[in-house]
Amino acid sequence: MKILRVCFITICTLSSFISMAQDASIPLTLEDLIPGGNSYAKYRISYPQQLQWWGDTPVYVKGDSIMTVAKSEKETDILLIDKKTINSGLEANGKGSIKSLTSVSFPYAKEKIVILNNGGETFLYNIETNQIIATYNLPKGTANHDFSNVSKTFAYTKDNNLYVSQLGNEIAITSDSDKGIVNGQAVHRNEFGIKKGTFWSPSGKQLAFYRMDETMVTDYPLVDISTRIAELKDIKYPMAGMKSHHVTIGIFNLETQKTIFLNTGTPKEKYLTNIAWSPDEKYIYLAELNRGQDTCKVIRYNAISGKQDATLFTEIHSKYVEPENPVLFLKNDPQSFLWQSKRDGHNHLYQYDVNGNLKKQLTSGNWDITEVLGFDEAGNNLYYISTEVSPIEKHIYQLNLKSGKRTQLSKEEGTHSAKVSTSGKYILDQYTSQYNPGKIAITETKSNKSHTFFQAKDPYAKITMPEIVIGSIKANDGKTDLYYRLVKPMNYDSSKKYPTIVYVYGGPHSQLVDNSWMGQARGWDIYMAEKGYVVFTIDNRGTSNRGIDFENITHRQLGVTETQDQMTGVEFLKSLPYVDTNRIGVHGWSYGGFMTLNLMLRHPETFKVGVAGGPVTDWKYYEIMYGERYMDSPKENPEGYAETNMVDRAGDLKGRLLLIHGDEDPTVVLQHNLQFVKSAIKKGTHPDLFIYPGHGHNMTGHDRVHLHEHITRYFEDYL
Repeated sequence: MKILRVCFITICTLSSFISMAQDASIPLTLEDLIPGGNSYAKYRISYPQQLQWWGDTPVYVKGDSIMTVAKSEKETDILLIDKKTINSGLEANGKGSIKSLTSVSFPYAKEKIVILNNGGETFLYNIETNQIIATYNLPKGTANHDFSNVSKTFAYTKDNNLYVSQLGNEIAITSDSDKGIVNGQAVHRNEFGIKKGTFWSPSGKQLAFYRMDETMVTDYPLVDISTRIAELKDIKYPMAGMKSHHVTIGIFNLETQKTIFLNTGTPKEKYLTNIAWSPDEKYIYLAELNRGQDTCKVIRYNAISGKQDATLFTEIHSKYVEPENPVLFLKNDPQSFLWQSKRDGHNHLYQYDVNGNLKKQLTSGNWDITEVLGFDEAGNNLYYISTEVSPIEKHIYQLNLKSGKRTQLSKEEGTHSAKVSTSGKYILDQYTSQYNPGKIAITETKSNKSHTFFQAKDPYAKITMPEIVIGSIKANDGKTDLYYRLVKPMNYDSSKKYPTIVYVYGGPHSQLVDNSWMGQARGWDIYMAEKGYVVFTIDNRGTSNRGIDFENITHRQLGVTETQDQMTGVEFLKSLPYVDTNRIGVHGWSYGGFMTLNLMLRHPETFKVGVAGGPVTDWKYYEIMYGERYMDSPKENPEGYAETNMVDRAGDLKGRLLLIHGDEDPTVVLQHNLQFVKSAIKKGTHPDLFIYPGHGHNMTGHDRVHLHEHITRYFEDYL
């Protein structure tokens, strides 16, 4: 759920939004504010495209040109090459021209070679000599492209099989004909930080890959109604407490063209996560998790024989362990690696030797490391991002691995992301804050001096916008800070009372309130404020970047503590003289849809209207990996499943409730809403249901504008 959830939130935010309107008195429309809207693209801020490091030189695409970025105020951006010149070189080599530079990349730090694609072929192209270095005919319909710049080889998938292309020669690694077997793709439904299914060795001579056998998993029916006679589209959907898929890891040798599989043993229903190669390529390191997800073993396998070599160490937690990052070998010491763990309550770095002996804990404190960026050239310093400054900010740090000294490299307040140059001499720092729509700076790591080379203009300089307030209140434990965002109505008058909508998500791996542009206010938030609503969002316990105790307090009873915290937020709203306490509504999607139901059904006296999109209504209908981590299995936790079951609470509905679902949703299947409606009919309550045919977990394209118009109409009609 977390990957699609993040997609849902990201496409709703205003992190790279609206430019100046012609008339400040004309309100922004859903077409302006919602992705898929006819004028949405017109109102977005344009950041430098394809911004990346070419060695220690930052480059980006500007129109039909590739430019280098000035690294100091004394320098200027320089044209590296343009599309016209590239196409002349391709045509001279008898190749078709490229249409754009949107996918250009620089695979080699010290060579003027780029990767290009003309829609039919992929090239390694020398922009200095205008010569093609290599051509790859990646067939139409291929996916999961993974390039080794050392062996100059592409790995990719066709249907459910894995292939490599080395200098144009295609080699089939797998040839499974059963549709229930998947090779070279992400497994375990993208949990545990898994984003891909192939892993090149350092030399590019070996390729580790996932093989997932789903034949034992129950088929789940989705129906495609776009055909003359509706067609069945079965997917594999392992529900909580039912059979799970079996995953193995293969290693393909490019020279021998043979494949061996790691002997990961039994039980087969476990999670093989966070694959890493040793620098000498003799071993594969894995974080193996039992199905109960309370025990994580870091295990080393022999990459030649496939046999287990050693269990290096084990982490156990009474609730769950969630490894999301592979071991990271030190650049200057191949006998040591770094491991990220929340064992002391927050996500920190630990240094181990290759035999699993803990050498030292490198970071500590009541804050989380959210991303490790990489090393400098000598390997003496590590760069990472953390919440040390504030739970609602992210900053960049340099850590000296020997002395332990930490140096903050980000200068201004806000939420920072970064890319480290090849040598570690420079960092690209991209950041926003509540009143900063976006800046990008280059920081020299040695001197810690920065040069801002891009600054977005204030997109609302000539637009009348609602006031946005970011603040915090205490949870009902009297000590935990909960951060909120409050969007006041347009033309706010403190003497009036306004209808109020609580926008909620509230689930793991989320943070909807931080010190980023407009505090992450979404387009729909602004639209509703224009219509005279207060829009309120609070991050309850159970969300991210606040430590393991803050997150796992919801274990085995999802929705309970979260609802308490949301109601603490509602009590705060009721204390505001301009909030009409008789007109409070709630809206959320996915986990937020589940939370909408929790609030509507547990507190019907408070919420007059709710809109729940793609909601979980009963966790036994949700998938194993996510569901059993936070709820355990239905057999292990019958009380928890009963307490969090919204289907059984359908009779508690008092206000107006709109349920929305995509009829081909593979994440939260339509069965959730149908079971709720069935229960409501039996118990005599009357929710409304709206279906988006042909859509999955989120509505995309222009239908997304329709979705938000439909949600708006519901609140306008009943709130």
